[in-house]
Amino acid sequence: MALNTIRAATSAGDTDRPVPRWAVITAHAVPLVVLPSSLWRLPIAFNFAMGQIDPAAPGWRWFVVPYVFGLSLLTEGLALLTFGLVRKWGEVAPAWIPWIGGKRIPPVAAIIPATLGGLILTVLWGYGVLGYWHIGGMSHVEYTNGWWHALATVCITPLALWGPMLLVVTYAYHVRRRRPVAADVPPHPVT
Repeated sequence: MALNTIRAATSAGDTDRPVPRWAVITAHAVPLVVLPSSLWRLPIAFNFAMGQIDPAAPGWRWFVVPYVFGLSLLTEGLALLTFGLVRKWGEVAPAWIPWIGGKRIPPVAAIIPATLGGLILTVLWGYGVLGYWHIGGMSHVEYTNGWWHALATVCITPLALWGPMLLVVTYAYHVRRRRPVAADVPPHPVT
């Protein structure tokens, strides 16, 4: 058996050009990086403070449940959109979408939102992680004990990777789609 079985690029059979294996792995890791924070915040919907101490926190309200669940679903849904950068539906709109179904998606229509999203997530969660690690005098949440703080840190800290991971997958998408597909085909000699 050959030890050289790792390929530099993979083709799911549906993209115009092969997607680098590292980009596929990174795109699949994004929802897993976001999942711990989505799960961590769910008990908060039911007035369980997860060890947080906040005397100024308002009492529980009915709308907290749909808000927290909606935020968790939205977060995971946005993370799952990263798959579009490594799959065919990031190149051609699925047929079931009205008006644009079956049409090619201009690369900038994916690159610009993904780049802006990656930059915003990097700044947003970078600031949040600084607070969890008490770096640079950033504000932070107090916890009843070190175990709650450790759990929150383990669940929230991976969010700092979301933005950079999205940016590198977006770069791979840009490199893969920067030229027309016909430019990749070498000319055949006439015989």
